[in-house]
Amino acid sequence: MRIAYLSTFYPLRGGIAQFNAALYNELIAQGHEVKAFTFSRQYPEMLFPGKTQYVTQDDVADKIDSAELLDTINPFTYLSTAKAIREFQPDMLLMKYWMSFFGPSLGTVARRLDSNTKVVTVLDNVIPHEKRFFDDAFTNYFLKAHDGFVSMSQKVDNDLKSIIPSAKSQLLPHPLYDHFGAKLDQGEARKQLNIPQDKKVLLFFGFIRDYKGLDILIDSFAQLDSSYHLVIAGEVYGSFDKYHAQIDQHPLKEHISVFNDYIGDHEVPKFFSSADVCVLPYKSATQSGITSISYHFDLPLIATNVGGLKETIFHNETGLICEQPNAQDLTATIQEFFNAGNTQKFEEGIQKLKDEWSWKTFAKNLTSFVDTL
Repeated sequence: MRIAYLSTFYPLRGGIAQFNAALYNELIAQGHEVKAFTFSRQYPEMLFPGKTQYVTQDDVADKIDSAELLDTINPFTYLSTAKAIREFQPDMLLMKYWMSFFGPSLGTVARRLDSNTKVVTVLDNVIPHEKRFFDDAFTNYFLKAHDGFVSMSQKVDNDLKSIIPSAKSQLLPHPLYDHFGAKLDQGEARKQLNIPQDKKVLLFFGFIRDYKGLDILIDSFAQLDSSYHLVIAGEVYGSFDKYHAQIDQHPLKEHISVFNDYIGDHEVPKFFSSADVCVLPYKSATQSGITSISYHFDLPLIATNVGGLKETIFHNETGLICEQPNAQDLTATIQEFFNAGNTQKFEEGIQKLKDEWSWKTFAKNLTSFVDTL
């Protein structure tokens, strides 16, 4: 199959770029002809809440060769990008969608392709976590330019069908990342991070946004004792001030380590290797790529029962599900995890998923679905 893949690729960084690079490589490995197209400008700097959108010299990035064409705020590039894709003559245009801001640019490109090119998108989100006035119009415009969709969770698929009941879709779980290298010795990882060797270590990892519930976890941590240690690792979208205020007044503030910065791929192993469990205290969710990273390092998870998290974190098999996103319930679930004293069963559960949720399986199921459209 001849595939044009339009999304975030190198030199842009982050979880979306990592996903796209892994899927691109697997599609190539399975014999498809794939050409990557990406953004010349993904977000205007004034709208981007992080420090940089681009790979830095410290990042270990998969350098996918891509055509940097699409400027999300320049409609003239919508037309020129579509023209470049038409000239490639693909059987399929593959995209990824995670926020409504991209609706006009990606939707216009999709609408200007030849009729024999199937348009398919991998949906991270349909209805966003953080609402904006243009969400409905932009998302509707984008969705109605498609032949089919791959939904990353049942909630996403339900959201899709609430807008387009007749949409053709395939539900495929997020594959497990495999490019972060080997797990480190836990003691050595803790030494590198300068955290205690003899504590029960909880990890909160990834971009920090309000819906991810870090404030809930910090409040929950106050209800634990000094045998625990909390590691917060990730770049904040916006301001970290409210979290600083929580931590400054915290009874266990000396047991909280904060790494408030973008965590490059080469640093990921030490964070996941140092922890006993990864915590996703989300207030809302569809699915999370952090789950995939955690499984790569055989690390169990504790997650709130919101969105599609329960579809990828299996209670008492690969982690524990906390029924309500509040501090009291989360504390009880954390204590349950450590009081059980049997992490081996979680590691065995994770191992069972690794073959089933491989990039090979995801790519094969994706292309088989496209053949049915």
